[in-house]
Amino acid sequence: MSLPPLATVAHLEAHLDRSLPAAQAELAIRRASAQVRKYTRQTITLVEDDQVEVAGGERVLRVPQRPLVVDADHPLTVVELGDFGGLDYTLVEGRDYERLGNELTRGYPYHPPGRLMGWPWGRVRGVWAPRVRLTYSHGHAEVPDDILDVVLDLAAMTVSNPENLRVEQIEDYSRTYSTETIGGAALTADHKEVLRAYRGGVSSVRLA
Repeated sequence: MSLPPLATVAHLEAHLDRSLPAAQAELAIRRASAQVRKYTRQTITLVEDDQVEVAGGERVLRVPQRPLVVDADHPLTVVELGDFGGLDYTLVEGRDYERLGNELTRGYPYHPPGRLMGWPWGRVRGVWAPRVRLTYSHGHAEVPDDILDVVLDLAAMTVSNPENLRVEQIEDYSRTYSTETIGGAALTADHKEVLRAYRGGVSSVRLA
C-alpha cells in the first residue's frame, strides 16, 4: 500500500526559509515519513476501508491503526471468524459490542439462552472469538502538527548534509554537523518522545 508523504516540499521550504531542489526535498520528506511510520507503526494519514485480521480472545479488542474513523462515509464491519469450518458471524454495534475511541468491547447476553447480544452458540460469552476480521477506516485527515514538526526536522537534517559530512571546511571556515545527520537523519530522543503518544502495538494481517 502506497502512502502519501507526511509533509510537502512547500512545508519544508517554509521550515528552512529557502528554496530547495524538488527532487532532493521530496526524497528527504519521503525518508522522514518512512522513519516516523516505522517507529509509530501507524499509517498516520487516512486509509479507507482497510481490511485486516486481528487476534481476539479478550473482552476488549483494540484496532491496530488509530484513530478509528466511523461515520456515514466510513462504516465499521466486524466479523468473528469461525474456527475449523465454523460459521463466520457479523456483529452489530450496540448489540454485540460497544465502541469507545479505538477500543471495541464485547458485551454479554442479557438472558441466556436468548440471542439478544447475538452470540453464536458454543462460544464464550463476553469474549471475542480467537480471530476477528475488521473492515475499517483509520488515520488523520490532516497530519497532526507535532508529527509534521518531527518530519520537517528530520527532512531538514537530511538536506542540510546531503554528502554525509562530519566536518566541512573551506579555507578558514569550518562547520561541524551533528551525528544525527550522518548516513541519513535519524530520530532523536526528543522526536521519539513526541511520537510515543501515537505509537501502536497491535499486530494484524492485512487482507486487502
